Amino acid sequence: MILYNTKYLALKAYKRENKPDWVYAVRPNAKNVVVLLPLIKGEIEDEILFLITRRPPVFAENVAEFCVELPAGLVGDEDNNETTLDAVKKELLEETGLVADEIKIVLDKMVSSSGLTSEASTVAICYIKNKELKQQPVSDNGVIKDRIYVKKSKINEFLKDCGKKDYAISSQALAGLYFIFNGN
Repeated sequence: MILYNTKYLALKAYKRENKPDWVYAVRPNAKNVVVLLPLIKGEIEDEILFLITRRPPVFAENVAEFCVELPAGLVGDEDNNETTLDAVKKELLEETGLVADEIKIVLDKMVSSSGLTSEASTVAICYIKNKELKQQPVSDNGVIKDRIYVKKSKINEFLKDCGKKDYAISSQALAGLYFIFNGN
C-alpha cells in the first residue's frame, strides 16, 4: 500500500499478519542504482576518485556536514530503456568528466539498509587510463562540492582523516573499495 508518493520517493507499507505494517522507502522513478568506482591508472600508483557531497538528509539531521562518496546515479530515471551499463557510462561522464576504458560490474543487488528501503545498487569498477576531462563535470544542483583523487595506498589514511572531520562515509563507497582491495 502506498502511503506517500512523489516523483522521486514513495513510502509504502507492507501488511504483516498479526504485526504492525512495515513502512519503507521506494524510488518510483528508477529501476536500479549504479555506484561507480573510478580507478585511474597511474604511472607509479593507481588513484581512486571520490566525491565530497553535501546531502540534505545527512546535514539536516546533524549526522555530518559532508559525505565521502563514489559517483552514482539512477538507472532509468530519465529514459525507461536505459540499461545499467548505459547509466554507468552516463553517470561517470556527468559526475567526473571522465570516460572509462573498461567497465567491470562486480556486484549486483547491493542493499544499504534493507529495513528502510528496497533500493538496490550495482557496483562497477571503471578502469580509466587518461584522467583528462572529456567534459566539465556537473555539481548535481550544488550537491557535489569537490572531487578528490586519492592514491590507492593512501585510502585508509584518507578515510580516517575524513572521519576526524565532519564527514560521513558512504557505505556504497566502502563496498566498492572492497573489490579494489580484493583482487580486481
